[in-house]
Amino acid sequence: VTSILFAKEKGPMAGEDWNSGLFSCCDDIKSCCYGFWCCPCLACTVSGLFGQNHCLPLCDICSPAVTSAFGIPLCVPPAGLALRVGIRQKYEIKGSLCKDIATSCVCVWCSWCQLHRELKYRNHTPAVVNQPKK
Repeated sequence: VTSILFAKEKGPMAGEDWNSGLFSCCDDIKSCCYGFWCCPCLACTVSGLFGQNHCLPLCDICSPAVTSAFGIPLCVPPAGLALRVGIRQKYEIKGSLCKDIATSCVCVWCSWCQLHRELKYRNHTPAVVNQPKK
């Protein structure tokens, strides 16, 4: 009982790596083309696949204009960053908030494509359950 109560916690870098790299567009050409030709549509699809409102990524498009009107600079896409962190934490993928911020700022398009590939992989990978023989 005490071993259950005091189970070892996983550290911030625990877990597994992303299924594909940030610049691994050739791993899934369909996701890459979808993101290249209509990145806002891909972002809305990723949000929906993760169980969030499909229109959530549109905040990333509108937020720089609204915040700059009030004199507040904004360079981090809030919805993209939130979804990236949420996906990383849900599937226990290695990484940190600093890496998520850098990824979301450096290449928004590549980040959305990576998230789409990850969700497609996670949603299509069957779970293996071993039952002991009686």
